[in-house]
Amino acid sequence: MQESDLEFIPLHFGSKLRVINPHARLGVTTLWSKIEFVEQVLADLGVDLSPETSKIAVIGNLYGNGIPHMLRNLLYNPQIRDLVICGADRSGSADEFISFFENGLEKARSLGEEVTKIAGTNRIIDDMVTPDDFAVRPNIFRFGDLRDKDSRANLYKHIQSLDVNEAPRGDRLLVELPQVSVSHYPSEPRNHNIIKDTPLDAWRELVFRLVRFGHLVHLRKGDRQELQNVRVVVCRPQVEDEESLSQYNFLRSDLIQYQHDMLLGPLPEDQPYTYGNRIREYYGFDALMKFAERLKANPHDRDCYLALWDSHTDIDADDAPCLVSLFFRAFDDQLTLTATYRTHNALDAWLKNVYGLMHAQEIVANEAGLPVGPLTVISHSISVDPSKYDQAMRVANSKGFSLDMDANGQFIVSVEDEEIVVRHMDDNGVMLHEYRSKKAERIQHEINRDCAISDINHAMYIGRQLAKAENCLRTGEIFEEG
Repeated sequence: MQESDLEFIPLHFGSKLRVINPHARLGVTTLWSKIEFVEQVLADLGVDLSPETSKIAVIGNLYGNGIPHMLRNLLYNPQIRDLVICGADRSGSADEFISFFENGLEKARSLGEEVTKIAGTNRIIDDMVTPDDFAVRPNIFRFGDLRDKDSRANLYKHIQSLDVNEAPRGDRLLVELPQVSVSHYPSEPRNHNIIKDTPLDAWRELVFRLVRFGHLVHLRKGDRQELQNVRVVVCRPQVEDEESLSQYNFLRSDLIQYQHDMLLGPLPEDQPYTYGNRIREYYGFDALMKFAERLKANPHDRDCYLALWDSHTDIDADDAPCLVSLFFRAFDDQLTLTATYRTHNALDAWLKNVYGLMHAQEIVANEAGLPVGPLTVISHSISVDPSKYDQAMRVANSKGFSLDMDANGQFIVSVEDEEIVVRHMDDNGVMLHEYRSKKAERIQHEINRDCAISDINHAMYIGRQLAKAENCLRTGEIFEEG
């Protein structure tokens, strides 16, 4: 097959790619940088971008989750013989992609199961595509940040030196993505609330909820397993130990680095937005410092609210912020933070985002002279990509049994004077209310009416004690709680 006969046809993310000359041989990967920015750089350098004569076939981003899709696009388009990697690398996807071809795949253990990783990285990936599937592996050339003059010059020289007359390579190879069967248990998908002590515990429970209760939806970017308006409260937001994080393929150093990077104020010219820019420079002031000053002057201030979403520009933008609001509030003598996300990637982004939010909360708390309190994250649309469902299942299956203390208090059940007596106690042992009846069902309904129980496991335990107490009333046996 002649090169002119082989046209670039994307199998995945076709609407996200910029096709220049579909019969050309070069692919340009911009990582996290805007495609429009890199295209403009190429135009300014004088690189030919004509649909008929350009050496460039296609320009596209590469985030870590997109590596399986990019590999399949390359197998289906073997005329892409050279790849240029440039732009901002915010997730390590460049090293992971290069390592796939240089080091291949390796087996590893994750949460007690055998998985496949790109060798030398933490990137879990399916094993349906291997380096050996490429009849001839693409030539990969990496250039740095294109805001750098030398990187631009080297990129231009490289493109100009490419031999467009080299013979085409191989035939198309179609490899499907792993097929995953996704189903869900019934629930109210717009009312999931999670309260956990630590970020990692909260993330694990969040993934469990999505796997068990998420609904399969069909988006332009692909299928997702989704829940709406999920509310997660992290009671003790703090950096966790390396061992706990590594069980789930997280590096503590990466999360700490993200904390720093997320709050950088300047906006790189190759990116449409950053959270740090929206928080610290976009509106002409540093919101973190402003809020700290206000709370220091008035701890009861309820106006420390920042909208990161700019409806004037974002509603029609190709790439707009997922984090849309921050609300800092001194509550119960602690600084709380409530963050709202428009859309959220649960598996890869949620924990990193929480670590970034923790840093923002810490900055304001320190400046305002307040201790750090709970962190609440509300996600209007949160999802898991079914192509990574096997990883999500491993996280969900790692959930064990746990006993959480009910935030609404505890109960002491007894039988006295031929009645069931239930005393509602706070955590300090002070009685809040007393329920009495000969019928367990009556007390059950009264407790429910009063919203006295918030934990399902606690409610089931009290139900067992009520049934046991009622049986003792009937038989005359001595009741002992337990």
